[in-house]
Amino acid sequence: MAALVCALALGALTACSAGDTYDVGDARYATDYGNHEPLAVVGYPSVGSLGITQQVVWRIADGKADELASLAAEKGDKDVSEKTAGNWITAFGLGARGKVTAEFYDEGSVRQEVVLYFHDTGQIKQIQVRGTGSDGKDSWRVTLAEPDPKEATTVLPWVPKTPGQLGSKTPH
Repeated sequence: MAALVCALALGALTACSAGDTYDVGDARYATDYGNHEPLAVVGYPSVGSLGITQQVVWRIADGKADELASLAAEKGDKDVSEKTAGNWITAFGLGARGKVTAEFYDEGSVRQEVVLYFHDTGQIKQIQVRGTGSDGKDSWRVTLAEPDPKEATTVLPWVPKTPGQLGSKTPH
């Protein structure tokens, strides 16, 4: 009987599709966390913005384009999300498998700019994460709207070359 209860509980924890975001206590989170290099953090993420950022870096590192695309905030054009995911994996996959620092800019209750520093490759990627929970649930997603490979690798002029240079505040 105890084995059946354990099997049902594990099934409930893993019943969500691969693209669903998940909570820190979820078994999938523990597995992902154990399989990847720890993410260094600068700035002040919310629980939601940190969680989605970890998932983005992990999906890039694992080369899982479908799972990365499923984290998109934009649900309208699946083709754009899929192309963007592929671009990010191609461009940043090697760096995501090594040491990564995520700098979280400004206040993160609704949306947050995040700059990823891939230390092994010297690459920098700015992303935007945002809460999308219209049902009262704290659900966070990433903006995936860079189907052009050149756009996906462009570093915006305001982005500093090293973490912490702007004190985690975007210039106004």
